[in-house]
Amino acid sequence: MAELLKGKDVVDSLNAELSAEIEVLKSEGTVPTLGIMRVGERPDDLSYERGALKRAEKVGMEVRQYIFPEDVSEQEILEAIEKINRDDSVHGVLILRPLPKTIDDEKVRKALAPEKDIDGITDESQAGVYSGSGVGFPPCTAEACIEILNHYGVGTRGKRAVVIGRSLIIGKPVAMMLIKGNATVTTCHTKTIDMPSVCREAEILIAAAGQKEMVTADYMNPEQVIIDVGINVDEAGKLCGDVNAEDAEAHSGAYTPVPGGVGTVTTSLLMKHTVEAAKKKI
Repeated sequence: MAELLKGKDVVDSLNAELSAEIEVLKSEGTVPTLGIMRVGERPDDLSYERGALKRAEKVGMEVRQYIFPEDVSEQEILEAIEKINRDDSVHGVLILRPLPKTIDDEKVRKALAPEKDIDGITDESQAGVYSGSGVGFPPCTAEACIEILNHYGVGTRGKRAVVIGRSLIIGKPVAMMLIKGNATVTTCHTKTIDMPSVCREAEILIAAAGQKEMVTADYMNPEQVIIDVGINVDEAGKLCGDVNAEDAEAHSGAYTPVPGGVGTVTTSLLMKHTVEAAKKKI
């Protein structure tokens, strides 16, 4: 039976570290503050926002919410971002996306100051992931994969890692982060020939394809560690990942559950990045 790599254990460890760091910063006169910008009332945005607010309260972080109606103009949003950029008391900014089609997403991403971009949406932050320059921060979901591996003592040095997916949000940045950890990385995608055989060779498999339970037993080996980034809904209306959990339990060495895996860690990394941004301002 495979080991279950629960996100809760990682979150508990991160929360303890963050709470201690935030107390120190507050004692020195700095209150780490996260800004959350939301346009409209999308249910998934509201759910993510509630999770972030609860996590921030738990670790003692301040949050400022910037809420706009669905019909807000693009100019109003850009002006609000510029104001936040100039506000030294706000250290990190999360912009909930996708934005309404009336707002140019690229203009919004370019307007945000990279040093406040805690979820890796600006070009400068993405470049920082590839160059190692330290500008901005990597996308939280991508970093959550690495955080889980580190927490459970899964070393990446010299390991064969396969990433399924090549998005700018997860696939590409997590591949770069694995390379930084001295793994030998292969990226699979829709044009990959005989993907199962490529994945079977992996010691670490990151599944970020966005396809319900596509990773089955023929992708796995008994020593493999699988990080499932997928969030899908099955025929019964229940959340499931990109990995068939029953197959992972029977045919891999360890895997993350969905729900209860990568997604739970992501919100804590928003807090971690905000604390790091606050430290850089001191």
